Amino acid sequence: MSTYLKESELILNNDGSIYHLALLPGEIANTIITVGDPDRVDMIAKNLDNIRVEKQNREFKTVTGSFGDKELTIIATGIGTDNIDIVFTELDALVNIDFETRMVKEEFTQLSFFRIGTSGSINPEILVDTFVASQHAIGLDALGHYYSTYESPDHINYASIKELADRPHYIASADTELLSLFGDEFIKGVTITAPGFYAPQGRTLRVPSTMSTQINDLYRRKIKGVNFTNLEMETAGIYLLCKHFGHRGISLNAILANRINGNFSSDAAATISRLIDKTLQIIKEN
Repeated sequence: MSTYLKESELILNNDGSIYHLALLPGEIANTIITVGDPDRVDMIAKNLDNIRVEKQNREFKTVTGSFGDKELTIIATGIGTDNIDIVFTELDALVNIDFETRMVKEEFTQLSFFRIGTSGSINPEILVDTFVASQHAIGLDALGHYYSTYESPDHINYASIKELADRPHYIASADTELLSLFGDEFIKGVTITAPGFYAPQGRTLRVPSTMSTQINDLYRRKIKGVNFTNLEMETAGIYLLCKHFGHRGISLNAILANRINGNFSSDAAATISRLIDKTLQIIKEN
């Protein structure tokens, strides 16, 4: 029997919308693109045939409309897996909880998530302005340790990546069907999700980072036969929550920096635009 969700647990606004996203049931599609930057929502939304929902609360901007013969929702998550926890939990609630009865619905609705993000390569051969589709992700944040349904590090041989062994971490994977949609133009690899942009990703400006000496060698390491490819701040959380809630997820990364070579894209906007166009084409065709 489903448990009644108290007002302090399932928090709704006065209009009945979910607390942070300010969305009502019925205002999202089953296919969802997530981005970090709210401005990027508009870049993608201009490709929709029409828009029926446009809302923003805090950094969480949402647009839902028709895209060819299907509906598509585009939502800005902001930065970091703490925001991912909010966004993915509330999106799941919108389709799988009855807000009137405050009970979990008997019939499950599965969502498909496409994350379009930016990232830094940790492999000298993965150049700026290329694309990575994350096959697996290691989260160096703590989110995984608050959920029971993640793949325990005890099940993975971490001897080859001893640099990470003493840090909190968890591993989660892409939906294999969604991953298969992205061909040779997308490099497949292991993404490291860090709990920050500077020191947690090995950047040293004025204060030294304990990760800085490890970044240069991580690309030689593998998990499940797959090489480490890039660093960013959301993918592991997305894959973790998709697995936990039963949804499908794929994280697509525009490589704007190469951390080994020390260079940055000379036209980041064009690279992001290409990734958006390619992702939309694949969504439309499938």
